[in-house]
Amino acid sequence: MKYPFEAPFAEVEAEPDLFISSVFSCLESEFLAMPKGEGFVDYPVFESGYESLKRATNGFKDIDSWSVTKAAFQNPMIIIVLRTMLGFTPPEWAYVTTQRTGVEVSQGYVLTLDRNIRMLPMLELSNSRITRERVGALADAACQLLNLPVPEVGPDKIHRLDKADTSTGSSGIVSLSNIGVPYAMLLYERFLGRPFAGHRDSVSELVGDSLESAIEDVLTKAGISYRKTKRAERIAGFDQKPDFIIPSEFNPQVVIEAKITVDDGTARDKVTRVQHLAEISKMNISKILPGFEVIACIGGRGFGVRRD
Repeated sequence: MKYPFEAPFAEVEAEPDLFISSVFSCLESEFLAMPKGEGFVDYPVFESGYESLKRATNGFKDIDSWSVTKAAFQNPMIIIVLRTMLGFTPPEWAYVTTQRTGVEVSQGYVLTLDRNIRMLPMLELSNSRITRERVGALADAACQLLNLPVPEVGPDKIHRLDKADTSTGSSGIVSLSNIGVPYAMLLYERFLGRPFAGHRDSVSELVGDSLESAIEDVLTKAGISYRKTKRAERIAGFDQKPDFIIPSEFNPQVVIEAKITVDDGTARDKVTRVQHLAEISKMNISKILPGFEVIACIGGRGFGVRRD
């Protein structure tokens, strides 16, 4: 079976189904093993934050912001544990904190704080005035939410804190921390939120990097000049920048789009981008840019449903 890159284009055009089948025959996805990436928190580190928070709140019986803030400066992992209990993303926690406390806590600040703690979990927080103020506000908002039962929101909605541990306020947290979470409820909450969801989202870029690194290796070993574009970068002549331009954006001869995906929708978007690049190439002949060849490097079972 011959692959498209092993045949002249005229041969591919003559029997596209044959070559599509050859590509589909080698598409596969490895989604059981994920890269850890920088800032991965191992369970013992997470548990140390949990136990520190538990001690600081007298077994979650006294969830007050002063005690939590003081403990968080000694063991910053408490902040990650608090966010996990709330079930919020860093930007969501920042918004709720500003809304409930009146202290301006930006999304960027909480994202940076969250990342710094994951990178160096044992490093104590800065004792600056602004850090004390913002971390104290984050703890205050979290304690307010964790101490109160979930309010009624109507039969057609579900509250974000209507979870096994937080639905009844601090009493529910005390109860579950003492007796353990019922397995069925744990599975249900995983079903609602996807297991490893936060980590899967945070390392999604690393999955794609493996393909781009392979492309770079091939081009470098062949002595081919290339320009790898950066995320959100704008390139003159391209309304959507490709992943690689050969030899450069000033004289594009070949452009490469690269993607690994297990998701049907993501595959559709990437296919559309490839087709659009081909249209730009045709439009640009003898205009701003010369015509260029478009190459798609794809992997992952998501593309397997995009035969058309």
